[in-house]
Amino acid sequence: MPSNQQPLAAPREIIDDIDSQILDLLERRNRVVGDVIATKIEQHLPIFDAAREADKIARFREQAIERGLDAEWAEDFLRMIMGSSRDRQSHGEFPRAGTQPRDVLLVGGAGGMGSLYRRFLERSGHRVRVLDRDDWPRVAQLAAGIDLAIVAVPIDVTAEVIGRLAPHLPATAALADFTSNKNGLLELMQQVHPGPVLSLHPLHGADAPNLAKQLMLVCLGRDPQRSQWLLEQCRLWGMRIKIVDADQHDRAMHLIQGLRHFTTFLHGSFLRQCNLRPDDILDYSSPVYRMELMMTARMFAQDPQLYADIVLANAERRSLLLKFLAHHRTLARIIENNDREAFIVEFRNISTFFADFAERARRESGYLIYRLSERFA
Repeated sequence: MPSNQQPLAAPREIIDDIDSQILDLLERRNRVVGDVIATKIEQHLPIFDAAREADKIARFREQAIERGLDAEWAEDFLRMIMGSSRDRQSHGEFPRAGTQPRDVLLVGGAGGMGSLYRRFLERSGHRVRVLDRDDWPRVAQLAAGIDLAIVAVPIDVTAEVIGRLAPHLPATAALADFTSNKNGLLELMQQVHPGPVLSLHPLHGADAPNLAKQLMLVCLGRDPQRSQWLLEQCRLWGMRIKIVDADQHDRAMHLIQGLRHFTTFLHGSFLRQCNLRPDDILDYSSPVYRMELMMTARMFAQDPQLYADIVLANAERRSLLLKFLAHHRTLARIIENNDREAFIVEFRNISTFFADFAERARRESGYLIYRLSERFA
């Protein structure tokens, strides 16, 4: 050890010992979490309790301030610990909605989203059957006596699969789908199936480590009370449930999914055309651009057919994207004319449009950027 480092040896040893004690306490906490999990399963309590978490965070912040610690840092630390606890719960059993297990048919259950929900349903004590592309000769057998069928297949074949499945469903079974287009499919399901119908849109990927805090959008169809157990099961997994109108859902998804994914597609395509390889530009990237580059590349690590279905979902969405491109051609004249004043005017108009949200976005994105820099610098 260099001589100028020797005075640090003793305090560093104390710090290392304290860090080890922190790990010991976290290990002890994990054992207690195991007891909490068992109680939640026994009492049919949700994995995520929003009120309990909010109260705990508020008290933890106060306790941090009393000890001269930064409250923001303390909250981050606590949230990471609680997130780890939820992840741990996701590897075991879950509380079950209702006193009796349900029989569920997952159509497309061998796919990413189907496999994820199969795991959660089975760990909640429900009985799950899978109907995939090679199982149609057994569809009558697989559908017999089920309580729920969930169609989780690519968007472009969802309507066809629903029509093919419906004649084999018990009249009392609930029929649901997992697609990001709602209006036409909700109507179709109610036309071809006389029983309970609802349309679901889980707003997370198939790689989600757990479902706690994930958002499930729900468009109610026929006899919603008879499929209430499924929404209760989602709540027990810790999910947030939002009941939405099918038309409003689809209009929102044109922007949230269609436009966002298409913009990412344009960004990635232009980088490829310019031969701007990510590894070559990362060393020159600000944290903001690094985050943008990561979100762009993330999309291209996934299934192109899925994103083609989302971007090109229907005529209304394609029309919106064409308007988007036409607007870009209008703005391109600012660049062609080197019109600095026009750029500033448009910038200010956009700032007015975002209003107070711009400041909120600056704060929240600043937090993300800081965390990204800390983790990957």
